[in-house]
Amino acid sequence: MDTDEVLRRWAKRSGAYSPDYYAYYGPNEASESVRARLDSLAGSNPTVLELGCSSGRHLSHLRDHGYEDLYGIDINDEALDVMEDAYPDLAARGTFYIDAIENVVADFDDGRFDVVYSVETLQHLHPDNEWVFEELSRITDDLLVTVENEGEEGRRSAEPTVNYVDDDFPLYYRNWNRVFSERGFVEVDSEPVERNTLRAFRPTRE
Repeated sequence: MDTDEVLRRWAKRSGAYSPDYYAYYGPNEASESVRARLDSLAGSNPTVLELGCSSGRHLSHLRDHGYEDLYGIDINDEALDVMEDAYPDLAARGTFYIDAIENVVADFDDGRFDVVYSVETLQHLHPDNEWVFEELSRITDDLLVTVENEGEEGRRSAEPTVNYVDDDFPLYYRNWNRVFSERGFVEVDSEPVERNTLRAFRPTRE
């Protein structure tokens, strides 16, 4: 499956793994784990960007716990409409970009966000678009958090391996420690979160 087809499927996603689906289930263990890392590792009132925010369940959880400067990117056209119903305060006060991550991140200034995080989002990025990882490294000023399904192969291999979820869309297992260590970050924390692994990184300072 090429990158255009991957993006097209996520842009029109309905049913499982759609904005409605995530709004129905609401904040989860990943939401709590991301917040715990921000509480312990981020500075006061950080500027926070979520990659693949969907209808906003993780960002809403952050807002409910005092985080205010919140941004999100999602490719699905329905994400904001669902957010306005499920999390109206977040929809009114956050800043959101309805587009592919690949079409947005290059426009941000260096160090634009204190915190950048993803939950089960970067694992779907097509290998042709791995240049995005450089952009994420560039725009992150203080803390980068990934909560992704690494798989056993992803933990060991330098190259991503792919699994098709429900024979529908690709999930690329990657070694996220290697991905961001090679881009000037150091891992400062990690833990298992359900079927995923949370990793927190800070940029190295020269």
